[in-house]
Amino acid sequence: MTTDPLLLMGEVDAATSRLLRTAASFDDADLAAASLLPGWSRGHVLTHVARNADGFVNLLTAARTGEALPMYASLQARAADIESGAGRSPAEHLDDLRRTADLFAEAVAVMPADAWAATVQARKGPWPAALLVWGRLREIEVHHLDLAADYHAADWSDTFAHRLLREAASHHAMGPTPPSMVLRLDGSEHEVVIGDRGGAPVVSGPVGDLAAWLIGRADGAPLSVTPDGPLPTPPEWI
Repeated sequence: MTTDPLLLMGEVDAATSRLLRTAASFDDADLAAASLLPGWSRGHVLTHVARNADGFVNLLTAARTGEALPMYASLQARAADIESGAGRSPAEHLDDLRRTADLFAEAVAVMPADAWAATVQARKGPWPAALLVWGRLREIEVHHLDLAADYHAADWSDTFAHRLLREAASHHAMGPTPPSMVLRLDGSEHEVVIGDRGGAPVVSGPVGDLAAWLIGRADGAPLSVTPDGPLPTPPEWI
């Protein structure tokens, strides 16, 4: 998968179209149903995805103008916006998703080349502006999974799943107590090692299922472990 943010927008557009098709299928009862995220309905998830687009527009604007714009006004405001928007009608959710996706695309389109080298203040700390488009793609694809609406890790492209897997593995490896495991991709000699390889269990499976399990979005049922035993428990992801 390309690291060029402008080229990566094609992936964002395609992922957005898939998410919009799913959102368009929801009625009031569907939106009120539980998502895969504890305490959140599908309406909460869709509202979060829309507000995330607003937040990324703020960061792109900060990179372009040099203004110190935060992603969100505050964590409290972020939570309140998600809560207040969760119970809206299907049409309101869909309009919000479309509008904010368009605003994000417009903000990317007006970025000067040198602005991508800026560092912005994301929710959890400084972030390179060049990674904002990847961050938006990750947000859409992972939260589409969270809707529990017949969209699965197997529906992710292999390139997206590979990048997510490597990113999550790096995140876990830098933690205070990294788990030791070797992740082996089906049909490939490619491995991702976290922690100490010596004696570490080997977890094998399709790349999408490995990535979803590693970020806490799947129970790992399609995966196998060598030697036989329970799957390791990945640390909390971002």
